[in-house]
Amino acid sequence: MNAFRLLIAAALLPLSCLSMVRSDSAGVTLPGAASVTETAAETATSGTWHWPLAPPHPLLRGFLAPATQYAPGHRGLDLSAEAGREVVAPAEGIVSFAGVVVDRPVLSIEHADGLVSSIEPVSASVAVGDRVAAGQPVGQVADGGHCAGQCLHLGTRLNGGYVSPLLYLVGVPHAVLLPALLLRGDS
Repeated sequence: MNAFRLLIAAALLPLSCLSMVRSDSAGVTLPGAASVTETAAETATSGTWHWPLAPPHPLLRGFLAPATQYAPGHRGLDLSAEAGREVVAPAEGIVSFAGVVVDRPVLSIEHADGLVSSIEPVSASVAVGDRVAAGQPVGQVADGGHCAGQCLHLGTRLNGGYVSPLLYLVGVPHAVLLPALLLRGDS
């Protein structure tokens, strides 16, 4: 039986190398991610949106979908960012909100196909009703926010429901699943 497992592993190993991607694609640093060799598969990424910050933009906390509309979760991404850093529009759209929610400045942009991006804390340089282009400066990271340190939060809603911004951002590599046999180290 061990010889059969070894034969399967030897056959699958070259195939698994075809789909490896780098963890630092487009300047995002995923916590605990290891860098691997770049291949042609890296060009297949999730979306077309710009990151709201120029690289590097280390990911402090990822999206965690709530079980229900009012349940706990994390409805966006937290990117490490110091106050004063330039913030850009992730995609073309119209500014739908620029103001304070509770105790922090928020900027929301309506995009095509029912998508809305919300970024906080942002001292906005645009106003409600302004049309913005993808990558256009829209403000600066402000003081405050919900992170223990300084961060920028990017949330995305699709037809009113929260979805992961990683589905729309450029440079996010597709997940690579390796056969369990290779991960266990069976011989």
